[in-house]
Amino acid sequence: MTDVDPRNMTRRQLMRHSAWFGAAVGLAVVGGEVLSHVAGAPADAKATRPGLRFAQISDSHLGFNGTANPDVVGSFGRAITQINNLGYTPDFVIHTGDLTHLATPAQFDQVKQMMTGIDTPHIFTVPGEHDSVDDAGQKYRAAFGAGGRGDGWYSFDIAGVHVLGLVNTLNLKKLGHLGTDQLEFIEKDLAPLSSDTPIIVFSHIPLFAMYPDWGWGTDDSAQALSYMSRFASVTCLNGHVHQLFSKTEGNVTFYSGTTTAYPLPHPGDGPAPKPLTLPAGRLQDALGIREVTYTPGDRALALKEEKLL
Repeated sequence: MTDVDPRNMTRRQLMRHSAWFGAAVGLAVVGGEVLSHVAGAPADAKATRPGLRFAQISDSHLGFNGTANPDVVGSFGRAITQINNLGYTPDFVIHTGDLTHLATPAQFDQVKQMMTGIDTPHIFTVPGEHDSVDDAGQKYRAAFGAGGRGDGWYSFDIAGVHVLGLVNTLNLKKLGHLGTDQLEFIEKDLAPLSSDTPIIVFSHIPLFAMYPDWGWGTDDSAQALSYMSRFASVTCLNGHVHQLFSKTEGNVTFYSGTTTAYPLPHPGDGPAPKPLTLPAGRLQDALGIREVTYTPGDRALALKEEKLL
């Protein structure tokens, strides 16, 4: 297990490898449970002193040039502003991949410069397949991979919570794949932890079979999840699919987030997931935030979706 305390690391060290479920989502950990903070609204009185609060952002696709969104830089900037207006300073922010559209050095530099404007002590990222399009992620790791293991995966502990950042986008012929080395890392990383430790996992591609025909699933995720079966609370966050989706299997809850760039079709709508150009004025409806509320003692999260401001 990597014994990393983000509070003692520099921003540069932490600028490495999101359900914000949408453009931004606020989550909190209270009493060992993954809870949520409603973005832009007062927190429930029972959750006013969370041990941990963070935000997730995903699929900014800087460098995209198309009718589906002619201004991805502008919409990414609005997402950053929205995170900065959550009403609290997140302990950290995660970006769950496809930071860029074509993985050029200029696009990586632009993403990094924009994210320095996020009001948070620490930023963590994982790569999407668009960040690894021509070099198996080498340029991505040069920009964001400091401190990672192997091809960029890592973990850290904060406020009693164990967080894993996983990479499942490097094998473009077998998209959605963790590989033997990373699976061994996950097993060894989790082994020393108590079973009552809350686990948060984030990756670009879902760790469940959402729609494998489109690469919306991870073929060896079952083995990774088997190492998490003994934990009481496991929350998996991903991007990639550009739409909101949640699923619970036993002790694991999966949340797919939307995008700050452009929508994709629903699974099975068409032969391939290509950017959707919506009628005039409708793009705003596809890019947004999810507000999440949890009341201690309840078993379910309360969700409220709002479009990107």
